Amino acid sequence: MIFPSRSTSIKLFATGSTVGPLVDSLHNQCLLEYDILPINIYDPTGSITNPLICTSWLIPPLLGIAYVILGGVLPRICSIVIGSQKTRDRVNIQIFDGGFNLREKAIIAVLSTASIIRFSEVLETTKMFGERSGQINEFVMAITAVLQWTILDGTPAAFLAAALTSVGGPLSELPFVASGCWHYISSAADYFPLSELNLGWSDLALSSITGPCYFAVTMDAIALGRWFDDDHK
Repeated sequence: MIFPSRSTSIKLFATGSTVGPLVDSLHNQCLLEYDILPINIYDPTGSITNPLICTSWLIPPLLGIAYVILGGVLPRICSIVIGSQKTRDRVNIQIFDGGFNLREKAIIAVLSTASIIRFSEVLETTKMFGERSGQINEFVMAITAVLQWTILDGTPAAFLAAALTSVGGPLSELPFVASGCWHYISSAADYFPLSELNLGWSDLALSSITGPCYFAVTMDAIALGRWFDDDHK
């Protein structure tokens, strides 16, 4: 069955709609601005000009649905595509286990994803590589995300799910950008996926650095899904 249990789905939705926006907001202020139902929470002392949390009331339900798909549905489909989970999916290259149970692994996955997303904010704001920062930042982020998979998971199905999401995730934002829900700021907008199609949407812009972030988010959604599945047994 490709659909998770009702219990797992509810827990994934609840986690995605609460923890997800907090993690996502770790880099939003340097990438985009929300135009519909924005939420901007600033430092009460006024010592930090940028918002501490930058999100929208649209995001909790969207991330709730995303976590059900990324942590429950997509990994099951990828396991079917690759082969039996008990054979191929468990013959992995994971280099770290540490004796942690599924709950502890899920927490580590969420914290590591938060760190990766925060790292993307540092790369985006410092522009440490000068004019080539965009391409180099994307490469560095990709290596970091794959390293997370290698250390914490290592299964082919998880890699396939995360790789697909790293491509499809940013593209899934296009309808929302086109509808005016949010837009990427000029300093971060470097990816124009529809520019060659001549459909009138050639100026819809995304940020290339979000691809590896989607990869990392998929990894923690999968870890959470495994934990919730185990709780359901």
